[in-house]
Amino acid sequence: MGQNNAFELIVCIVNRGFCDLVMETARGAGARGGTVLHARGGGQVGQEFFGITIQPEKELLMILVKAEIKGGVMQAILKHAGPATPAHGICFSVPVDDTIGIAE
Repeated sequence: MGQNNAFELIVCIVNRGFCDLVMETARGAGARGGTVLHARGGGQVGQEFFGITIQPEKELLMILVKAEIKGGVMQAILKHAGPATPAHGICFSVPVDDTIGIAE
């Protein structure tokens, strides 16, 4: 089908406003770029203002990297935007079987 490369997809969920920090951190660790989606938390109890429940807004980043740099990228994100930071970020990775259109 496409190139059968050893890529991993890193998915990172952070509080709204921290996606630039995560992308800069990932690029510093060797990633080339990523995609940002706006989201909201669904598992948390929202805050109530004037009788209206507000769900926390999140940003979801998808970063495709070569498998050999995945660990370094995730460790850098943990250090700069992990759960112990104001970003309250979490990350996980998913193996990617095939890719098409990836420029080397």
